[in-house]
Amino acid sequence: MNKSLGIITDEVSSHLLEALDFAVIHELAHIEIRTVEGINVLMLDDHEIASVKQAVDRQGLYVSCLTSPIFKCALDPNRRVEVGDTFGFQKESIEDHFQLLHRAFTIARQLGTKNIRVFSFWREEDPEKYESEIAEYLWQAGSLAMKEGITLLLENEPACNGGFATEIGRLVRMVNLDGLKVLWDPGNEAYGGRSAYPEGYEEIRGLVRHVHIKDAHILNGHPKCVPIGDGVVPFQEQIQALSQDGYDGLFSIETHYVPVGGTPLDGSAMSIAGLRRLNLGF
Repeated sequence: MNKSLGIITDEVSSHLLEALDFAVIHELAHIEIRTVEGINVLMLDDHEIASVKQAVDRQGLYVSCLTSPIFKCALDPNRRVEVGDTFGFQKESIEDHFQLLHRAFTIARQLGTKNIRVFSFWREEDPEKYESEIAEYLWQAGSLAMKEGITLLLENEPACNGGFATEIGRLVRMVNLDGLKVLWDPGNEAYGGRSAYPEGYEEIRGLVRHVHIKDAHILNGHPKCVPIGDGVVPFQEQIQALSQDGYDGLFSIETHYVPVGGTPLDGSAMSIAGLRRLNLGF
């Protein structure tokens, strides 16, 4: 077993126990929690969170990150912005998201993780115009996280203002806090039509605290997620560069691929098989 590799449970199944069984069968070490039985993790009560923790512990796994949708909302509801998937999370105001951030701190402690994924607000027509405002909100959030002994992980999400490596790199450097680091998803970079490596990675080098693994390519002008190893992300070079740079964090598979006629579980199994065929130590 490679102790650095895990998976986001609802990428396998909406049923937590099925996803945990899958993780054990495929010799994964950790999991990320985003939704449980179709309910966003931030909407679960303390009793439900305790049940999740017990189920994870029984399987000998641990929670590496609370995969929240914090700051997947608009900076200004009166402006037109891109939107994306919130995985059942319906809060729309920044104030609501800050309130839920405190709840996320509590849930993270209950699940035994010090990592919470966050975003950079729904994408504006001119994201760079609002970077100072975004950085201020992220600074506030990162400062709160540091008081709780937690690190916020800012993911490159094409539907958000920090959609690509160059943008999240600038934002994290502007904030300049130990409480805010990068969650690097080279597959998202490729999905957005950008070069994940070496160009993307150069923008966030030295800032990465966690890595999501998926693969993608552009087919007839449209992005498409595919099993790991079938897309354009050069994982051999990317993983080698992370290792050479001293990265000692974790990797989580976020499949985003379902084969025709198959299930998310099938897609996750295909992605794990593809990753291991690359002989990267996973």
